[in-house]
Amino acid sequence: MSMVLFVCTGNTCRSPMAEALFRHRIGSELDWEVQSAGVFANSGSPASQNAVEALRELDIDLSQHQSQPITAELVNQSSLIVAMTEGHAAQILEWFPEVGNKVCLINSFGTSKVPADVSDPFGGSLNTYKRTRDEIDRALSDLILFIRSEQK
Repeated sequence: MSMVLFVCTGNTCRSPMAEALFRHRIGSELDWEVQSAGVFANSGSPASQNAVEALRELDIDLSQHQSQPITAELVNQSSLIVAMTEGHAAQILEWFPEVGNKVCLINSFGTSKVPADVSDPFGGSLNTYKRTRDEIDRALSDLILFIRSEQK
């Protein structure tokens, strides 16, 4: 089975939202496992309350999320490692240079192919989290199309 790993800083905002949104969108359509991690995450922290609230609006439950740091095991299990920012991608490549061929930015799959960072909503208002959620969700449409085209 293939696995996509979403990566941000603390694994409490962006990457858990991406993981949950991806899982929700693909349902049983794609035979992909999905996880998230953070380059500087603690183990076992909950998702930020505003991330939970932003996804609750879409009937997605993020309340059971527990953060985890990125590890060699997660990296090696992953078919695709999707970073939220250039900085996250650079950190992954510094620690795991052998996986350069499977690290990409979440915003690099669209037709514009402009690799833009997803800004960190940490500490922001619920509206900030909703904007981040929507930005991730738009990027996931292109990522899912990419995965489908690669599987053909």
